[in-house]
Amino acid sequence: MSNAALLLDGVEKVYNQGKPNEIAVLRGVHLEVSPGEVVAMVAPSGAGKSTLLHMAGLLDTPDAGRVTIAGDDLSGKSDRARTAARRSKIGFIYQFHHLLPEFTALENIVLPQLAAGVPKGEAQERALDLLGKVGVAARAAHRPGELSGGEQQRVAFCRALANQPGLLLADEPTGNLDPGTSDQVFDALMTLARDTGLAALIATHNLELAGRMDRVVRLENGVLVDA
Repeated sequence: MSNAALLLDGVEKVYNQGKPNEIAVLRGVHLEVSPGEVVAMVAPSGAGKSTLLHMAGLLDTPDAGRVTIAGDDLSGKSDRARTAARRSKIGFIYQFHHLLPEFTALENIVLPQLAAGVPKGEAQERALDLLGKVGVAARAAHRPGELSGGEQQRVAFCRALANQPGLLLADEPTGNLDPGTSDQVFDALMTLARDTGLAALIATHNLELAGRMDRVVRLENGVLVDA
């Protein structure tokens, strides 16, 4: 059995299946991401990287193949089991932070922990620790509207890691940031990955950032190849 944090084995996805205009977006994708490894995924717009992230994050089911998270094959599991795995094993970051505007930075990180049953004091302690790791602990009491774009995205990273997932999936997490802020956010992400042994799969158009990750894969014609 693979010890990969994420294993995609022969994953296929076809839209409009059986119709004349069917589109095979993923064609037998294979990918392993090990604990502590940060992998960049690059592809042109429309190539299917968001679809692949949805498969890896158990937000959609493949038409064929297996999706295994930390040794647990979730391909044929019930929606309830997949939801539980998403909640406990996977963190998500998107291009836009999607923080709750009425709550402070600290509260945005505490809330998912409370939903998972973590005591409030423990949740606050972990939230402050994460904010400190990415250099925004001093902004803990500020609401998103009072934070810069880079600060908001760093808080979003912390929220994604609040429940200590083993796998982080990110879709263009620095896509709407200027180059200097993008570097700050990327450095924060790498620090968190190195400190926690987190595995990460990051879709990005930024080839310079991709080159600073442990490995780069490219999605071409529905298949992942080493770049």
